Amino acid sequence: MTTFASGTDTLTRDALTVLQPGFPGTTAPDWLLRRLGEGLASVGLFGRNIASPEQLSSLTAQLRAERDDVLVAIDEEGGDVTRLEVRTGSSFPGNHALGAVDDVDLTREVAHELGRRLAACGVNLNWAPSADVNSNPSNPVIGVRSFGADPELVARHTAAYVTGLQAAGVAACTKHFPGHGDTAVDSHHALPRIDAESSVLERRELLPFRAAIAAGTRAVMSAHILVPTLDPDHPATLSPHILTDLLRGRLGYDGLIVTDAIEMQAIAATYGIERGSVIAIAAGADALCVGGGLADDETVRRLRDALVSAVRAGELPEERLAEAAERVRGLARWAASASASVSDEDVAPAADVTRVDIGLVAARRALTVTASDRFTPLTEPSYVALLTPVANIAVGDETPWGVGVELTRMLPGTETGSFAGEAAGDAVLEAAGARRVVAVVRDEHRHPWMASALDTLLAARPDTVVVEMGIPQAAPRGALHIATHGAARVCGQAAAEVIAGA
Repeated sequence: MTTFASGTDTLTRDALTVLQPGFPGTTAPDWLLRRLGEGLASVGLFGRNIASPEQLSSLTAQLRAERDDVLVAIDEEGGDVTRLEVRTGSSFPGNHALGAVDDVDLTREVAHELGRRLAACGVNLNWAPSADVNSNPSNPVIGVRSFGADPELVARHTAAYVTGLQAAGVAACTKHFPGHGDTAVDSHHALPRIDAESSVLERRELLPFRAAIAAGTRAVMSAHILVPTLDPDHPATLSPHILTDLLRGRLGYDGLIVTDAIEMQAIAATYGIERGSVIAIAAGADALCVGGGLADDETVRRLRDALVSAVRAGELPEERLAEAAERVRGLARWAASASASVSDEDVAPAADVTRVDIGLVAARRALTVTASDRFTPLTEPSYVALLTPVANIAVGDETPWGVGVELTRMLPGTETGSFAGEAAGDAVLEAAGARRVVAVVRDEHRHPWMASALDTLLAARPDTVVVEMGIPQAAPRGALHIATHGAARVCGQAAAEVIAGA
């Protein structure tokens, strides 16, 4: 068992226990190992920490050598948001693709296989799934991370995902409570606001979270959003009305409540991370996610000291901090037990689907293909034009996307270029020359310049193939239009197969 460093008092240990910090590099720095010995109970992993499954396994073993019950968390949604395969793209389609198929058994199998791979690398807490109902098609941060715009569909797939993931011994963290789908602002940058009546929230936003709780989700992540109907003064992460009265009281949830990253501007720019952390724990949160942006010992020290000082000043009840720390330890105990007892047969894939290809099978089933009489499969090298919007922070810009890699494998000589802005259409035509154009877009409906570029391309080259890898809100157009419902690597592979007639 873990031996805590001498001289670390209970209050300080509890303050460290509620933190879920990140760190730089692919090995654990000395300061992180020292903090684990002092009481830190959780660590968050991001793409910067992962080079390969083997390296990740070594890293988690290094952490457990210091504290055997450490919670190792990751933001691995599959689809567009992947940390496990950040440099190649995910082997699993994301939520929107799974929602488009609408087969809860498939969703459960995909989540189980993703969980199995995480568990094999020593990860036991996944900050997923997103239970947000993407009711606002202009949402800049949720989009394909959501199962869809229908609350009942989102609810049944959220429950299936939770069940599949946890059957693999990995705790699910359902997010972003009370629902981030009806926003037009990214909480990484500012504080979004949802002006919906209680009756709307009840039948839309809350339905998937009720399903997740019924399915036994071990954790719930709060959203940095203002919902005046529920609390006119505080964002959900800092609201006792939302975290304690609603989530704990009305919804009857007794698991771990984790905040979204506390350094996001919706909190940091308004309250500061120290004050925000104290208010969040006082409001009912049990763990503070930090480290996507701030990933150093100084941040851990600042937050630890802020919590300790708040208790000593009477601003944060000591019993509330102790309760939060015990919930973290309780989840660690569950994770250790689940890891020891999980069986590979708990959620077995369908007889005709191997573990290796379940993600590709799901991606193929998720395609919506609209072909005109002008379309013939590509047999010669083409030009793939990525009409590339600015990536939101959750997705990041380091993960490759599109269909170019797979088309190049099928049609050697295929080239890919990235374009943006008002002159994108003309620039694509010049770069493509006489080659067939495959235009790949993400959320055409949200980007006027992207729609204009497609206008230019299709006017000059009616045989252009259009691949929509975001929300397929705009009408299909092109000689062939493929909606993949996400930009995971397997989504691109499935689309390339159709384009090349494979």
